[in-house]
Amino acid sequence: MRDYGGGRRHRSPQTIDCFVPDPIADFDPPLTAAIAATLAEADAAVRDLNSEVPALASLEALSRQLLRQESVGSSRIEGLVMGQRLLARAAAGAGGDETARQIVGNVRAMEAAIGRAAEGRALALEDVLEVHRVLLRATRDEHLGGVIRNEQNWIGGSAYSPAGAEYIPPPEDEVQRLMEDLVEFVNREDLPVSMQAAIAHAQFETIHPFIDGNGRVGRCLIHIVYRRRGLARSVVPPISLILATRSREYLGGLQEYRFAEMTQWLVFFATVTIAAARKANGLAARVEMLLGQWLSELGNPRSDASSRRIAAQLPAEPIITVARAAELAQVSNTAADNAVRALESAGVLKRLGSKKWGRMWEAPGVFELLDGFERELATPEGEQRPARPAPRPA
Repeated sequence: MRDYGGGRRHRSPQTIDCFVPDPIADFDPPLTAAIAATLAEADAAVRDLNSEVPALASLEALSRQLLRQESVGSSRIEGLVMGQRLLARAAAGAGGDETARQIVGNVRAMEAAIGRAAEGRALALEDVLEVHRVLLRATRDEHLGGVIRNEQNWIGGSAYSPAGAEYIPPPEDEVQRLMEDLVEFVNREDLPVSMQAAIAHAQFETIHPFIDGNGRVGRCLIHIVYRRRGLARSVVPPISLILATRSREYLGGLQEYRFAEMTQWLVFFATVTIAAARKANGLAARVEMLLGQWLSELGNPRSDASSRRIAAQLPAEPIITVARAAELAQVSNTAADNAVRALESAGVLKRLGSKKWGRMWEAPGVFELLDGFERELATPEGEQRPARPAPRPA
């Protein structure tokens, strides 16, 4: 076994058992009527989300914000947590630390994954590798991007030895074969879509093909399946946001997929997907109400007004500059500057006061809406959560 350092205790010879999953390219698991019905309901929920949402004034802005929310949830599962305002500032190019760069990278990776899935061709292993490259770009682990591991990795236990780990993936010489098999499975067209997404994600996490970033790329794979199969044509349900609030069940489901039957994993995944699609519909309605409120405060400008065009994009980009506003509205900087001032006068935008942010404005209403959405997702059904956290005891 390779010497991973860590002192004599970890360098002593030992035997470890790696888990090598069965290939799934031709896998066709038998389903009970109840499980098939639950998976069909999940498929319908994603399809309905995408058929109902286009009534919104700004489908593009909503779809981009939901994709960002999905990326935030996926990062949170990996312990990468950042507030909505700081993330928006980092995305707008106004600074940010390593955590910000990793979360912004996750947003870019999700965009890259869905973009490739929308091309209408078979997925290739290189597509998955490119998503991984995008994820790690501009981070301290950039050199690992798109590189299938050539060493053993593991989950849990010591950083120096796989002995005592919670899970030990396949040896490195098995990874290429298993990934090619997984890609072949993703390209199938004969399976219930939610079942295909659930199995593809669990198999990817089981293979654990990279040194870092497996969870985030694996959750991108979920949306590759939904977009390729035509269910999520425009809008991704924020599945990872709900997985982040049910992490114990999520990780337990992956273990069941590996070492027991996958029934519970399929049901759990389908249930989460249904909830995510319904929550996304609720967010869509709130975004539509917020846009309506803004337009009323602006005096209901005509459809081609710069202020209206910029307002429609604020749910996706709640922090902007005049230059970015001009780009969004496809107008001159002068026209964009006038529109931003109108939005500021109406209370839609608020200028960031600190000099380090330069001339930047934020839309407070968007952050209030997103904060409320996250609190709702984190609150179990039937419970109420205070709008603000209670003060800590002295």
